Amino acid sequence: MIYVDADACPVKDEVERIATRHKTEVAMVCNGGLRPSQNPLIQLVIVPEGPDVADMWIADRAQTGDVVITNDIPLAAKCVPAGAIVIKPNGEFLTAANVGNALATRDLMTDLRAADPFRQGGGKGFTKADRSRFLNALEDALRRVKRKG
Repeated sequence: MIYVDADACPVKDEVERIATRHKTEVAMVCNGGLRPSQNPLIQLVIVPEGPDVADMWIADRAQTGDVVITNDIPLAAKCVPAGAIVIKPNGEFLTAANVGNALATRDLMTDLRAADPFRQGGGKGFTKADRSRFLNALEDALRRVKRKG
């Protein structure tokens, strides 16, 4: 199963294309506003409005053999110990070896932005290279899952 934190995910089409090739089910989890796919492998899961409701839905279900697509570091920090493979939309894997550092960096940056109102704004934009790295990472993850059976 592939779980996608879909509200702001820039690679939903790519997930659908690769999941179809691998005949893998996908749950696109969001608060609404997404159009359902005609693909029978793609399930649209609409959760109630609220902070982190979609994240909690995914974290409660992700387990060994699943792939989670998210930019949300706290969600990744819950899914990695459950055995899921976590991939950011830019193709970066979040693992037991790096998710703690990613969470600490996220918390530090949140504190810095709160302390300095002029330190606002997002990071770098999403590029074609990010999309390409993601495609390779998802292919690799699904092949690993199939090998482990």
